[in-house]
Amino acid sequence: MKVAVVGATGMVGTVMLNVLQERNFPVSELILVASERSAGKEIMFKDKTYTVVNLQDAVKMRPDIALFSAGGSTSLEWAPKFAEVGTTVIDNSSAWRMNPNNKLIVPEINASQLTEEDKIIANPNCSTIQMVVALAPLHEKYGMKRLVISTYQSITGTGVKAVRQLENEFDEKEGDMAYPYQIHKNALPHCDVFEEGGYTKEELKLVRETHKILNDPSIGITATAVRIPVVGGHSEAVNIEFENHFEVSDVRALLEESQGITVQDDIDNNIYPMPFYAKGKDDVFVGRIRRDLSQANSLNLWIVSDNLRKGAATNAVQIAEHLVAHNLVKNDILV
Repeated sequence: MKVAVVGATGMVGTVMLNVLQERNFPVSELILVASERSAGKEIMFKDKTYTVVNLQDAVKMRPDIALFSAGGSTSLEWAPKFAEVGTTVIDNSSAWRMNPNNKLIVPEINASQLTEEDKIIANPNCSTIQMVVALAPLHEKYGMKRLVISTYQSITGTGVKAVRQLENEFDEKEGDMAYPYQIHKNALPHCDVFEEGGYTKEELKLVRETHKILNDPSIGITATAVRIPVVGGHSEAVNIEFENHFEVSDVRALLEESQGITVQDDIDNNIYPMPFYAKGKDDVFVGRIRRDLSQANSLNLWIVSDNLRKGAATNAVQIAEHLVAHNLVKNDILV
């Protein structure tokens, strides 16, 4: 595979390179792509030095697969140009997620939808990915009626500027602000911009993307997304109302046997998911599994995952792995 990583110098792009190497993805030729100001930088991959190129040059090189993590506006402009030369684009931005012509993929759930004709494939939002990995098997068995979601999201979801803000505040230094308030020793109920009805864009992503991935717009979903000063991953408290009766022991067993999930649910020994332990790992961790005593057929879960890995880079690489394994990458335009 001739593979391009677009946004290779950013936080997610760096993790994508690590994941490609760790999972031994079949890279025969690597193209590292970034903005004009980053072109010419050198990056190591598998003990070899690569020079970063710009987007225009990368299109001319006609990669088989392009992993995009360079922002929505860049993706809207450049993903079609890569697709035109035969490249299969896996995009990590929000640009294509809700487009009815583009598939929104979490491999554990719906990779079977992919075909050779899918040239721009959308990677879901980080907070959505980890949640639906845990919820999809439960929905299939019990039928989800309603979700109430509260997220506690890592600053790494905002990017390098947010990490620097936290570091500066911890060290009591002045610096650029990624948020309208300090994040150190604080919690901001403000992820992304505010939109209709007083909800943020992040909260509405959880609603819309979950409906699309699970192919069920009938599920009632409401969400509150909060940014907290951690770096290891996103945490989510999810309350689920099912259509059908369940036993907590059966829920736990189902989660334990589901792909991509690690159950950490031993309260007698203080074992439960935390971003401190999720950092650097690819699984979705689920714990605090308990019945909601206030509502019939309802359950509480605590879900944690590294937002830069399964929430972004790893999910994208897993999509690429599926394409390769099922011979769905066809770049007939290559000469």
